[in-house]
Amino acid sequence: MSERLNTFSLGKVDGGEQVEVGIKLINPWSAFILEELLKKIHPRITIYDGYHLSKKAYSGKVALSSLKKSSRNKIIEIGGKKYQIKGCAGQGGFAQVFKAYVDSNPDDAVALKIQRPAFPWEFYMYRQLDERISGKQRSSFGFAHKIHIYSDCSILICDYLAHGTLQDAINSYVVTGKFMEEVLCIYYTTEMLYMLETLHSVGIIHGDFKPDNLLIRYSKDDLSEEGFKDRTDSWLDQGLYLVDWGRGIDLQLFPKNTEFTGDCRTSGFCCIEMQEKKPWTFQADTYGLCVAVHMMLHNTYMEVERKTSDGGYIYLPKSSFKRYWNVELWKALFTKLLNVKPGNNDIELLRSLRKSFLDYMHDNPLLIKKLKGLLVKQRGTLCSA
Repeated sequence: MSERLNTFSLGKVDGGEQVEVGIKLINPWSAFILEELLKKIHPRITIYDGYHLSKKAYSGKVALSSLKKSSRNKIIEIGGKKYQIKGCAGQGGFAQVFKAYVDSNPDDAVALKIQRPAFPWEFYMYRQLDERISGKQRSSFGFAHKIHIYSDCSILICDYLAHGTLQDAINSYVVTGKFMEEVLCIYYTTEMLYMLETLHSVGIIHGDFKPDNLLIRYSKDDLSEEGFKDRTDSWLDQGLYLVDWGRGIDLQLFPKNTEFTGDCRTSGFCCIEMQEKKPWTFQADTYGLCVAVHMMLHNTYMEVERKTSDGGYIYLPKSSFKRYWNVELWKALFTKLLNVKPGNNDIELLRSLRKSFLDYMHDNPLLIKKLKGLLVKQRGTLCSA
């Protein structure tokens, strides 16, 4: 690709370190690398559907700075449309996400992500999902309608899902002192494995894979036993939905076999390679999956320890598995994903792990029936945002 970073561009990354792109390890989140990438993709991103650029500051009647967590029913104008703010759906260091009704229509709800300074990278990542993932697979990942870029901020307009996050589901058990049922843990684990298998096969790393970024979605139709294993029928619209692509990595923009350095700076989700200052690629996502699974099983973040094995060592969670769980399934998941060796086929590994969980469920039809009941109960329990 013409946009591939295959030249010897020299520049400074965070901390003043000199990096020769294409030769040394790259920190994909450094200010320098992001700036270079945005230059490379600029000709392409400007022609994407939904891209709107203004050289002026946002000048709506309602100042964006006046929007707070408690803001409700304020009307802001963006690109000739009016959006009625219905509440704050999330807030970070550089961005706020609001639920809004388009033209005050409650049947047309969207998420508005307001970010300062302007940040078109996330919109680019959403369009890569559109281009590379099609059919039934695409429904597992967030969708961006458009982005409006101003001199002082950007506003990304995305689909809004009202059923909470995987983190909310985990918290619903934590507050009652209970634990998520194993069959529900298995189901969401297969969903996450499917997501990463799909993403990594098209050269995309999410980079911030955690329960907060996994929205829960429910099928409009009643679930049946049919279609569970191959995610068809009513199961197609059921499951998880991955959002927040601001730390996404497009591997097609880097030379083949590039490895990365740098810390994701998300407490509890830095993979072992980041912790040990070693190069990484897909481990940024697979470690996040392991932490999410650990949180579902144990209600706590994952701590790992190094254990001797066959003359060497492996990493495993410190928490032990309950005897009544399917220990072999969980042990295989953590052992394989926490101990990925250079050159391992990440996609085949994810696929084989997903198959092992699905085979277990398929061989025990009563578990699928139990899962259906738990999902109905969960939908009634979790509050709509």
